[in-house]
Amino acid sequence: MQQFKALRVHQEDGKVVSRLEDLTLDDLGPGEVVVRTHWSDVNYKDALAVTGAGKIMRRFPLVAGIDLAGEVVSSQDPRFQPRDQVVVIGSGLGEERDGGYSEFARLPASIVMPLPEGMSLYQAMAIGTAGFTAALAVHRMEQNGQQPALGPILVNGATGGVGSFAIDMLATRGYEVTAFTGKPEAAGYLRELGASQVLLRGETELGSRPLERTLWGGAVDSVGGEELAWLTRTVAPLGNIASIGLAGGHELKTTVMPFILRGINLLGINSVLIPMELKQRVLARCAGDLRPRHLDLAVKRQVTLDELPQVFREYVEGKVIGRTVVKLGGS
Repeated sequence: MQQFKALRVHQEDGKVVSRLEDLTLDDLGPGEVVVRTHWSDVNYKDALAVTGAGKIMRRFPLVAGIDLAGEVVSSQDPRFQPRDQVVVIGSGLGEERDGGYSEFARLPASIVMPLPEGMSLYQAMAIGTAGFTAALAVHRMEQNGQQPALGPILVNGATGGVGSFAIDMLATRGYEVTAFTGKPEAAGYLRELGASQVLLRGETELGSRPLERTLWGGAVDSVGGEELAWLTRTVAPLGNIASIGLAGGHELKTTVMPFILRGINLLGINSVLIPMELKQRVLARCAGDLRPRHLDLAVKRQVTLDELPQVFREYVEGKVIGRTVVKLGGS
């Protein structure tokens, strides 16, 4: 096969360095399925990996990008045939195996999913890991008894990819949603997504008692740290908190009182370490009852592979609102 372009990350003199390179399939890791990549996306984890701001990649050199959607070119696995449209979300891409920021990818068949009916390749990456993780959070919360009657859901880190989709999906499911953000300029955007209330981080008293007045029926948290501790103190009895991220810190200082006196549930959400059957079921919900109503609103930017290296620093610095999709080929 001819050469193709990819964003590859190296470790040189103890530093992480990324650059666009011309590769061949022989430069990629092993796999039974070769895919012509049409679309990818940008996630916070991608920015940490490419800039070296976080220890994401487990080996070097490695093609970055934790998501991809494209068309099968060849397959040694009978489940996939040339021209099949497929999606890979997470599954170690851009961490332990070559990822989606490449015009071609070679993948283990075990991580490849057929594109769900009613979803385009572009939509799959507009949703990507961020939307999939939000959908998994809603799925897990509802499996654990979450329902609109328990009260409003607070979404923390509301302007990020996960937060934006969580607001949209929860509102679609009939929940009253409160968005929690440090970006007052984004209030209009959050209300358009479906938030009925917007709370500003700098104007909200978090309190410090083991149990505070109940405020929320549940929460989706992608920040962690002090704000996640606050949520444990303010979620109503039997409510669920979906814990997704740690942008605000990895430590959680709380007590057992919310758990044993109010029976709240802290659900860890990991979009990688889940069975393929569950992954396909949740992705199908993203094309069904959890389909984002405001996908065009959530996607703020579309870039090419050539433009991609310029976008990561904004993610690390927390300046991004909404989603960025990456066009690699196709339509």
